[in-house]
Amino acid sequence: MLKINKQDALNYHSQSPAGKIEVVPTKPVSTQLDLALAYSPGVAEPCLAIAANPDDVYKYTAKGNLVAVISNGTAVLGLGNIGPAASKPVMEGKGVLFKKFAGLDCFDIEIDAADPDEFIRIVKALEPTFGGINLEDIKAPECFQIETALREQMNIPLMHDDQHGTAIITAAALLNGLALVGKKIEDIQLVVSGAGAAAVSCLRLYLELGVRKENVVVFDKDGLIHPGRTNLAPIQMQFATSRQLNNLGEALAGADVFLGLSAANVLPAEFLLRMAADPIVFALANPNPEIEYELAMGTRPDLIMATGRSDHPNQVNNVLGFPYIFRGAMDVRATEINEAMKLAAVRALAELSREPVPDMVNRAYGDNTLAFGRTYLIPKPLDPRLITTISPAVARAAMESGVARLPITDWEAYGDQLHARLGGNQKLMNRITSAAKSGPKRVVFAEGDNYKILKAAQILRDEGIATPIVLGPREKIEEIARANNIDLEGCEIVNILKEDDRRAEFAQLLYQKRQRRGMTLYEGRRLMRERNYYAAMMLETGAADACITGLTKDYGKSIIPALQVIGTENGVKRVSSMYIIQHKQGPYFFADTTVNIDPTAEQMVEIIGLTARAVRFFDNEPRIAVISYSNFGSNAGALPEKTRRATELAKARYPDLLLDGEMQANVALSPGLLQEHYSFSPLAEKGANTLVFPNVESGNIAYKVLQEIGGAELIGPVLMGMRKPVHILQLGASVRDIVNIAAIAVVDAQSGGKGM
Repeated sequence: MLKINKQDALNYHSQSPAGKIEVVPTKPVSTQLDLALAYSPGVAEPCLAIAANPDDVYKYTAKGNLVAVISNGTAVLGLGNIGPAASKPVMEGKGVLFKKFAGLDCFDIEIDAADPDEFIRIVKALEPTFGGINLEDIKAPECFQIETALREQMNIPLMHDDQHGTAIITAAALLNGLALVGKKIEDIQLVVSGAGAAAVSCLRLYLELGVRKENVVVFDKDGLIHPGRTNLAPIQMQFATSRQLNNLGEALAGADVFLGLSAANVLPAEFLLRMAADPIVFALANPNPEIEYELAMGTRPDLIMATGRSDHPNQVNNVLGFPYIFRGAMDVRATEINEAMKLAAVRALAELSREPVPDMVNRAYGDNTLAFGRTYLIPKPLDPRLITTISPAVARAAMESGVARLPITDWEAYGDQLHARLGGNQKLMNRITSAAKSGPKRVVFAEGDNYKILKAAQILRDEGIATPIVLGPREKIEEIARANNIDLEGCEIVNILKEDDRRAEFAQLLYQKRQRRGMTLYEGRRLMRERNYYAAMMLETGAADACITGLTKDYGKSIIPALQVIGTENGVKRVSSMYIIQHKQGPYFFADTTVNIDPTAEQMVEIIGLTARAVRFFDNEPRIAVISYSNFGSNAGALPEKTRRATELAKARYPDLLLDGEMQANVALSPGLLQEHYSFSPLAEKGANTLVFPNVESGNIAYKVLQEIGGAELIGPVLMGMRKPVHILQLGASVRDIVNIAAIAVVDAQSGGKGM
């Protein structure tokens, strides 16, 4: 478990500005006019509009994207009743999570009111301000009374996350755990330690999923909950049992599931031995669980276990649920968060867990073996797919259950909006991936004995994007796959050193292609023992439809075999490359970034033509700026002169292309600057979405700076001008990069190799 130094934590919170959140204006407030519009007298207009139509509050204010995190500090997790002021750092932290994971703005409100009726009155009075209410860290049994009353009185989404967040996450884990061991939920015997807000909510949700009440036994700090108990609320007493049980150990005899939401070390190891085969244990006390993970697993190797800790598998973390549940509920302006919406979140989480894990998640957690199974029942909190999986599921359930006031009609557009809220516009790659799935092609990977390639191959196969062919020694590939929990069924493995007949055939073909360029048959035979040449020849002969290499070698060395074997398409003298920059404002395209070191003006014209065609391939109309350090002759020099001439030649060759130059990059990307200073430019209306750089040095620097500090996602490099689909990865590309390039290669192959 990560160790936190006390002073580090205090410094983190106290460094200027103190705390973890701030309010940032979303409109300009730099001039007198701005201030007059933001406040008096301009603010009167939206006020009057809202007075006339109360729903316009969502149109003219931030209400629709604003959540309140509200607590009285009576049950702060792990700290107890520390009061409202002391709970504020926790509530600020909750606000940070809302913003980070779901793009929801948040105000934390700490109320000095322990009396439930007073607390209810205060929160109800806040309804005009917020689009949703997240109750937090309120002790039981008062929390049950508070949430029930507020749900009845308010018409905005409201949830006590301590109750329902834990219930939703554990319910998804329970469904997946039972699926793995082949048990039916209606048959399981369930023993619970704890009868607080989270435990009661878990049990109520489990009953909705099929658990039978007569199969449930609950203990709290005073022992078994039975009909004779008089110190519990009615909502807790609904789980009283008439069974005669003296202690937890007796209850666990033959039990299938243990749910702990109580205190550390209340579950002795020997009690685990009494449970049924393949037991499921959720030991969720924080910071120390009801039984230590290592002890439990050492006692019962057939155990499936989850805890609340990040240093063990199957962490039950409420951040998997609440940001996305509120996002979906607020996006349809739901009047509440009902049972149907919670169950939709459960099922969405459970189903997502069974999908291949993105490489960025593997990197974040330093684990290349994440895959659905006993140690991966629920997704990791940093999985970027959570928002586009859970929020739409919750929104649909709200609509179907009749509590949505603003139904969603275009789900694809809604998915794009969710990505955009987090700065990750996936629309372009979504289209490419969908197109690839409509007609998967065979993609050969030269570097098949690499973990990233094999992981990408599994994803491509599982998602139906491509049929992977991986080159390399079978024994080594299978060893890597086993070590990293990669399933290669359906992926073809080719050890080229054992393909004597085909290698000889390929060598003869290569010799015929290159014999007048100095190549001997002996040299051809030698080169066919190299996987880059062999992969290229598979593509050339139709044994594969696309070829990908370059992960472990320099770009220049990787491209030579493809150029010698495949060559450029007819009419193209030089290939070039392009990067796609995915930004929240939309995609941008940079060329040439990896191939042509210092092209002439004439060669730049060919780069411009190939780039324009490739941009259209990605369903975007190119608006091309030829980049320099000069704006339309403002500076002299060989480079501005080259880019000016390239622009003139390109305009003559491609008269229908929206193109201009030479210009500086900031000017090209800013319609405001263009309209103010260069209104004559055809790019002035919208600015450029495609930048063609004067040399590889400038293009390479530009995309790498963006990659590291620009907050944008990069896809590429996309190789343009080859006769057949070949793409060269950047050295050290991620699994996600490989999957993206493979999807592009498949769609390129579908077009007969004429897309780029």
